[in-house]
Amino acid sequence: MSGYDAEVLVVGAGPAGLALACALRMHGVSVQVVDAASGPAATSRANILHARGVEVLDRLGALGDLPQHSLTALTITQYLDGRPAITVRFGDLGLGTARPALYVSQADIEAGLRRRLTDLGVDIRWDTALVDLTQDADGATAVLGHDGTPLRCAWVTGCDGAHSTVRELAGIGFTGVRLTERFLLADVHADWPVDRAGGHGWPHQDGPFFAVPMREVGRADDLWRLMAYDPAGDDSASGEQEILNRFRELVPERTGRTDIRIKDAVWTSIFRVHRRLADTYRQGRIFLAGDAAHIHSPFGGQGVVTGIGDAENLAWKLALVVRGQAAAALLDTYEAERRPLATEVLRRTTTATRLQVGDSPLMRFLRTRVLVPIGNLASVQRQAGRLASQLWVSYRRGPLARGTTSLLGRRPRPGDRVADLACLRPDGSQTRLHAELGRRWALLTPAGGAHAHLAEARNRLGDTVMTLTRDPGPQHDVWLIRPDAHLAWRGRTAPALLGEWLDNALQQGKARP
Repeated sequence: MSGYDAEVLVVGAGPAGLALACALRMHGVSVQVVDAASGPAATSRANILHARGVEVLDRLGALGDLPQHSLTALTITQYLDGRPAITVRFGDLGLGTARPALYVSQADIEAGLRRRLTDLGVDIRWDTALVDLTQDADGATAVLGHDGTPLRCAWVTGCDGAHSTVRELAGIGFTGVRLTERFLLADVHADWPVDRAGGHGWPHQDGPFFAVPMREVGRADDLWRLMAYDPAGDDSASGEQEILNRFRELVPERTGRTDIRIKDAVWTSIFRVHRRLADTYRQGRIFLAGDAAHIHSPFGGQGVVTGIGDAENLAWKLALVVRGQAAAALLDTYEAERRPLATEVLRRTTTATRLQVGDSPLMRFLRTRVLVPIGNLASVQRQAGRLASQLWVSYRRGPLARGTTSLLGRRPRPGDRVADLACLRPDGSQTRLHAELGRRWALLTPAGGAHAHLAEARNRLGDTVMTLTRDPGPQHDVWLIRPDAHLAWRGRTAPALLGEWLDNALQQGKARP
């Protein structure tokens, strides 16, 4: 490791940091993970993982038994005047995922990632704050913990949340605004005769109210996540019992129901919605991912899925650079691909928040007279579910898709996500495409093989490339698929064109640190 204590230091053991560390280890990169907290968080915080996030965990080998301990997120129903008005359905959406969205607590997601990281040989250093950080041409030096222990590494990734120390020490701005006053959150046990197959929302002139089913291992299915906008509430009344009492008042006021009995609380919190985006995701050898790079409204449940998507994108690029298979400038494509997505997520979640909490006559008119009629259209519901899933994410306009203009009428195009296809390994055994990714690239070939294409790929990527064929269905061209399940290149002939694309992608720029 050329004198490094670790090739990559990951600061922050939340979903993004854990996913990044797992992905790097799968690529053979040495990692140290530190976190200022005394230990893992036990509270749920985020409570939905959309389909793309489930796919990422699957590719990382971290999904485990989460689907068995979670509830499948099938619907979310909005009510008006006490009656169901709009039901948005989640599911496969025709985008080829074998993994539907889950109602699952962030604590359970992190626990699954920690187990996977332990299997990969990495222990998290808890109670270890980042105190100082400097970088030079050859690497970075982090000062850690109460005793100021120095750690030398090649690269640093800040996955340490909205108040990121890494971002502050790197001098990266975090531009944005506060969008709302206070929301109340609580995970409660409740007698609630409402369908647990999906979430529920009640718009109200004083602010929306939401209820989402949660699951606890070994208990009856009576756990619910409640969220209510309460801008006029008393900030001094922030204790668990006071928040619980406030929810007992809000339930009949906002939902119109009197048949709901809240028994006790597992966790309570108060938060305000901010929208912020880091000015850059990279400062030399320092990167940002997850909430350290972007924070936004929880409406739509986009936080965890966006953060672990950042991690998966960055990991395979860092691994190529660490192994000496790519120039460091390849790492600039991380921001080029992920920051536009965060910008879009911030825009959409901000719009959703303003529509939900806005109390002007115009906003109330839009909610009741416009959104309800169009929200019941099947096409609108499919699009809403598709957007929430993040299965639509594409890097088609990013720098790695440039120059791949052949076969433009065919899909997927370079930069697009590739569905989880049924495939055959070279020995004829059956598999899924996504089960073979994560630590590898896949060369999806016609049944007769594409030996010259494989030689071009392995000449540059080594044995991290494997060949697969579709099962069933003919395929006439060759696809090179990235470890994060996005199409890198496709073509029918001229293997040299694949080699040319790889040379251009891996040598983007030259010696930028």
